[in-house]
Amino acid sequence: MPGKAPKNVVSVDVEDYFHAEVFSGVTDRAEWDSYTSRVEANTRRLLELLGTLNVHGTFFVLGWVAERFPALVREIAAGGHELACHSYWHRLIYKLDPAEFREDTRRAKDVIEQIAGQAVTGYRAPTYSVIDRSVWALDILTELGFTYDSSIYPIHHDRYGMPGAPRGPFRFQTPSGSMTEFPLTTFRLAGHNMPVGGGGYLRLLPPMYTRLGLRRVQEEGLPIVVYIHPWEVDAEQPRLPVGFGSRLRHYTNLGRTFERLKSVLSEGNYTSFRDSGLADTAKDFDFYAWNQRKN
Repeated sequence: MPGKAPKNVVSVDVEDYFHAEVFSGVTDRAEWDSYTSRVEANTRRLLELLGTLNVHGTFFVLGWVAERFPALVREIAAGGHELACHSYWHRLIYKLDPAEFREDTRRAKDVIEQIAGQAVTGYRAPTYSVIDRSVWALDILTELGFTYDSSIYPIHHDRYGMPGAPRGPFRFQTPSGSMTEFPLTTFRLAGHNMPVGGGGYLRLLPPMYTRLGLRRVQEEGLPIVVYIHPWEVDAEQPRLPVGFGSRLRHYTNLGRTFERLKSVLSEGNYTSFRDSGLADTAKDFDFYAWNQRKN
């Protein structure tokens, strides 16, 4: 989009409540079909919100979901939104070997493309699991035809994160070609990168924190990448048997998230990655060399 100012991005990771990593120890992929699915209704609620706000977004669809709910995939595309890939089985990349990752990603990409009849060029890893020991996945993404990734979270976290990675869009070369990275949004506070504007951080932290963080991001001239999961606007979802900490992470403020998301999107200039113009703002960065030096 030469000549147009880049916009902020709203993205949806289309998965069901039982796909969340917090439940990986109590759910079995072979039994996923036995759970009551709520992903269609919850995703449509988000589609209605975006329609009301006249906003198009990027929907990173789990291949497992696409295969079972093809009408939902076509509905997303028909609404003018961008379709992208969120893996097939929602497994942490750093627990896979390259062959497993390649097959999982290829399968998901093929399923979504065949249903929608359009190319899928964007990827987001389950649980943002592109970390130091899984950067090899980015070359495989390029090899499979993806042009951008949005999986790197430049924070400290017990399951993910690459502290010190660029906080704005950057472009780098893999052995298979060029890749653009759109990191998840952070702001600086007391010398640290702080996550803001999406998922659990939107749910768990007070709106005052979100407003402060997003204002600081905008003051820096960085884009905001909002993300949400359909189950995060579903207070009535079934409760699964996990420990206190996992219950706190997953179920807190589910009844408040929809209005919080609506408030954020009402105050910004949001669209999809495809239509944002952010790729034109990406700075060249020798990502592999940086990652090798710090490790």
